[in-house]
Amino acid sequence: TRFSNPCLESNGLIPFLDFLSVQSSNLMNQTPDPVVRHGRAEDAALLAELGARTFEETFAADNRPEDMSAYLVSFFGQAQLAAELADPQSLFLIAEIQEVAAGYAKLRAGVAPEGVTSKKPIELERLYVSLEWLGRGVGAALMRVCIAEAVQKGYRTIWLGVWENNHRARTFYRKWNFREVGEHIFQLGDDPQTDILMERLLAKETGSSLV
Repeated sequence: TRFSNPCLESNGLIPFLDFLSVQSSNLMNQTPDPVVRHGRAEDAALLAELGARTFEETFAADNRPEDMSAYLVSFFGQAQLAAELADPQSLFLIAEIQEVAAGYAKLRAGVAPEGVTSKKPIELERLYVSLEWLGRGVGAALMRVCIAEAVQKGYRTIWLGVWENNHRARTFYRKWNFREVGEHIFQLGDDPQTDILMERLLAKETGSSLV
């Protein structure tokens, strides 16, 4: 049988159907791209929970519990987040995957610290991704929109502070063309810690796509 079809032979049909099943399963299990939207007043509870959880996931293992607790109580209460959402100088961005919040970022206008010398700066005050979504492109999606928003609003520089011992984050920011320009103190409870100041000059880039 010169033109036999191996997919129809008794020894070929089952493996072929298994292959189709695996391919179908892989397609169904592919993670959709994150969708980034603006934070709204009704997101105060969501951001309080997400902010506290991601901060604890990132820093709890390397800091004293009492310092962590003091910081979380001061900065991640629902009332505190509601006030920050209402602040016209601040902008929250929330990354969602299938309508589940996977991370968030916060931009804040204001006076930049010594070391950030470029004109018209805006601070990337927070960028956190939930532990379960690390490595899925959430941080990159947030960064793209942060940069686009800053450019759209006319800022020339975006800057941030990152803990000196957070090497994963420092590597991430360097990949996004941030450079180190100084240091400042970040107070975590009773522990004064050193943050590395990093900045990136902004060019005229494409705008953001938000929902």
